[in-house]
Amino acid sequence: MIKIETFPDSSLLPLQVLNRTLRAGVAALSLSLLAAPSAFAGGSTVPSKDIVDTAVSAGSFKTLTAALDAAGLVGTLKGKGPFTVFAPTDEAFAKLPEGTLKSLLKPENKQKLTSILTYHVVAGNVKAADVIKLSSAKTLNGQSVTIKTAGGKVLINGATVVKADIAATNGTIHVIDTVLLPK
Repeated sequence: MIKIETFPDSSLLPLQVLNRTLRAGVAALSLSLLAAPSAFAGGSTVPSKDIVDTAVSAGSFKTLTAALDAAGLVGTLKGKGPFTVFAPTDEAFAKLPEGTLKSLLKPENKQKLTSILTYHVVAGNVKAADVIKLSSAKTLNGQSVTIKTAGGKVLINGATVVKADIAATNGTIHVIDTVLLPK
């Protein structure tokens, strides 16, 4: 709690107001410094997590991370990279026909699951400013995705990029609203 001093002499009223203002300013500055990330405390804007850990900590990629684990791709996407991942959200996976995801996660469908997941990954660190200049990009599964811009939105094979340029230590994540399926 801030103690505000009062002065008995009314001629010192302007000093009393100044004193209160300065104390409030110091308190506000102190709070803002405590809340702000500090370079000294490791709060820089440089990413500290790889693509997998970034996706896990976001909380909206539980299905994707479970699929990466089932396909044995976690180690790859935790690797040096760089990688660009078009990451479908849990809601995107929920749009798949009923039973599709459950079937893909079975051990006997690991190759198909791997093909689908690597279709979401491009070698290199491709930022949004670069993506919009492309008409296609070759994915890690060997096939290319089509890239278009329409109405101020970026579309990857028709899937909308809903959030771009999520930085990771080994690449970039672009969040998409639909699971990409290779041909």
